[in-house]
Amino acid sequence: MWLAENWKDYELVDCSDGERLERWGDYYLVRPDPQAIWRTPKTDPRWTRRNARYQRSSTGGGSWDKSGLPERWQVRYGELTFNVKPMNFKHTGIFPEQAANWDFFKSHIGSAKRQLSVLNLFAYTGGATLACAAAGASVCHVDAAKGMVQWGRENAAASGLDTKPIRWIVDDCAKFIEREIRRGRRYDGIIMDPPSYGRGPGGEIWKLENDLYPFVELCAGVLSDDPSFVVINSYTTGLAPSVLSYILSSVFAKKYGGSVESQELGLPVTNSGLALPCGSTGRWIKE
Repeated sequence: MWLAENWKDYELVDCSDGERLERWGDYYLVRPDPQAIWRTPKTDPRWTRRNARYQRSSTGGGSWDKSGLPERWQVRYGELTFNVKPMNFKHTGIFPEQAANWDFFKSHIGSAKRQLSVLNLFAYTGGATLACAAAGASVCHVDAAKGMVQWGRENAAASGLDTKPIRWIVDDCAKFIEREIRRGRRYDGIIMDPPSYGRGPGGEIWKLENDLYPFVELCAGVLSDDPSFVVINSYTTGLAPSVLSYILSSVFAKKYGGSVESQELGLPVTNSGLALPCGSTGRWIKE
């Protein structure tokens, strides 16, 4: 398991009975988590002294019960600064377990003997984009949601990275890739964080189990002649890390060589000393 264990402004304090207790800077949030199916005692007083709790509705969705929580605030991870806020469907604007990947990007890109060009797909609010830009890469950030791309821009500005070579693109990722292939544009690295399920702007249905492999094959068409890495994230519970390894091996390692490794991502839990699984990541590395 790759652990996001270098946080100072984020802490997974405890998790039990389908919920997690987290510290985001100076504030404590309680959010649902389907992996935390054990029912250990919630003895930590911060469970009841939290600043906000997301409660699911029996009719779908849910809402925040907030007390003394600002509309938004900032947390830092190393040199990166993120604006966070409680959103619909329990999210806050960043996935803290992805810091394990940000550390990888910093190390891999920073040790490259050239400037790498990186394509970040389904890029959300830009955690991976900022990590790559801070490490010296040029980045193309693509997400279909205009609000998320704007949020990414704000995070870049807060991190002092707004003058770095980042292209901010609002577009459907598959259609963007098809156009990049026609334009002949190529990238040395690709990051993708596709949803388990979604709908495109034209009503197209995306289902990860059906669409991931052909999408990865499509993305192979924008790799440069001297590629460096491809990273795939998956939050689908039933998709094992070995599945990501097989995809990466059959599409990239077979053609370019290199190595493939996949692991669960995890967050260390302060109160138990264990780690909460938070999806999977696969990495193909050429260099």
